[in-house]
Amino acid sequence: MRVVAFTSGQSVPSSRFRVRQFVPALAALGVHVDERPCTPGKFDPVPFGVPRMYWDHRRLGSRKAAFDEAARADIVWLEREFLAGRATLEHRAGSARTRVFDVDDAIFLSGEKGFSEAIAGECAAVIVGNDWLAAHYRPHAKKVFVVPTAVDPAHWAGGDPTPADPRWIIGWTGTSANFQYLYETEEALDDFLRAHRDAVVRVVADKAPAWRKLPPAQTEFVRWTVDDERLAVRGMDVGLMPLADEPWARGKCAAKMLVYMAAGLPAVVAPVGVNGDILARAAVGIAARSTGEWRAALERLYDDREGARAMGRRGLAEVEETYSVTVNAARLASIFREVRGDAP
Repeated sequence: MRVVAFTSGQSVPSSRFRVRQFVPALAALGVHVDERPCTPGKFDPVPFGVPRMYWDHRRLGSRKAAFDEAARADIVWLEREFLAGRATLEHRAGSARTRVFDVDDAIFLSGEKGFSEAIAGECAAVIVGNDWLAAHYRPHAKKVFVVPTAVDPAHWAGGDPTPADPRWIIGWTGTSANFQYLYETEEALDDFLRAHRDAVVRVVADKAPAWRKLPPAQTEFVRWTVDDERLAVRGMDVGLMPLADEPWARGKCAAKMLVYMAAGLPAVVAPVGVNGDILARAAVGIAARSTGEWRAALERLYDDREGARAMGRRGLAEVEETYSVTVNAARLASIFREVRGDAP
């Protein structure tokens, strides 16, 4: 089976987690994926002085360049929409019987009204990252499948051991667009750091956060690259995933939490959406909603290092059983074959 995948860009998290990391595992199952990332990336900033219309025209041009290839494919895999917040040329990528629309965020909450539902209606199926998203798209799509965002334990936990670090490292990884959630933990982090001088807050992102209170000597910034993120996460003692309890957050698919789990780390997370579902199934971390709860969770893990390591081991086991690339590649291959109409 041949699949052409239209993705949002080389460095876009959804492109990496929802499509690119599955390519080798799918190939082993006889599903060969050709990724065609948007160029320039869908979320790349528009250069100063360049009209947005021109930049979007270039983005769509990179999409159209693969349309002939898509017309010959068994499946056309759309990782979200072509241009952020609106429907454009998605209906020209392959045919309605071969298109699959993949969504891992509540993209329908912003942009032009009804754009994502219109795309969904012009596809053979929609694949979403959680049940909350599935409930939204079922009235608009022919078929809806849930495939959770997955991680590769071999990438996050494998390889050479990380050098020992005498510091106790509290970590967060993600894009700067989500700093708004991280900043909500700053008061708890500040209290904790001032009480524990061997503790450090490490942030892995595309740019450094603008902390207001944290002691500079106890903060660390690692600029994101694929390899640097892996090493930086493996060197953490605990991973954070704060979120607001709001519709946009309920559409998220716990990618940060899963990364920490795959690296064998305990996680302190807002129990929103998939985060809460995972915590309900296994004791892989601690839920935190308020400043006091964030601080108490860190104190608990700092004081009970063996308990923290046990949470990390359970997290890795949960990833291997439910959220690994291997397990979910098999799900994707089955979905693509069903869409193509293969006999069961």
